[in-house]
Amino acid sequence: MSKEKINIIHSRFVPLNMENVDTDQIIPARFLKATTREGFGNNLFRDWRYENDDVSKPKAGFVLNESKFSGEILVAAKNFGCGSSREHAAWALHDYGFKAVVSSFFADIFKNNALNNGVLPVTVSENFLQSIFALNENESLLIDLEKQQISIPSSGLSESFDINAYKKNCLLNGYDDIDYLISIKEDIIQHENSLK
Repeated sequence: MSKEKINIIHSRFVPLNMENVDTDQIIPARFLKATTREGFGNNLFRDWRYENDDVSKPKAGFVLNESKFSGEILVAAKNFGCGSSREHAAWALHDYGFKAVVSSFFADIFKNNALNNGVLPVTVSENFLQSIFALNENESLLIDLEKQQISIPSSGLSESFDINAYKKNCLLNGYDDIDYLISIKEDIIQHENSLK
């Protein structure tokens, strides 16, 4: 699936200050029956968002139900995306509108699924994460994928983050694996011809 390009994300953020958020909490298993990637955002954190699974009864106090929180960045506490390997968790975050998730630790499979589906996982130190959680709801974050840097514009505090070079290239160009191969088609042909 070809995705939109990601480079600079400057946005307010949604703070989910909870550790060990697993993929079944991100998107409950009962919603995994769809055959396309669309519509999963409606059920993102479904059991935490609604009383008795009733969408007409949003739970007070849950961040996605509070109008003061918005943005393209989800900030989560340590060990986000643990549990099962379901790719649907990344689909749900993307479909809801998140372009990035910031945490001090991501489960490896979730991290790869996010990268493959147009959601940038940004790993920061625990101290930097706590600095973000201390901000008020009107402040923003700036993520620069090209420079591999996340910053808090209001304070100037910033930190570098790591990302696989291949996945970085794909996100910057909006490529999936097939798009990437197509983009280097001429190089592949030249290499094949050099072997003749």
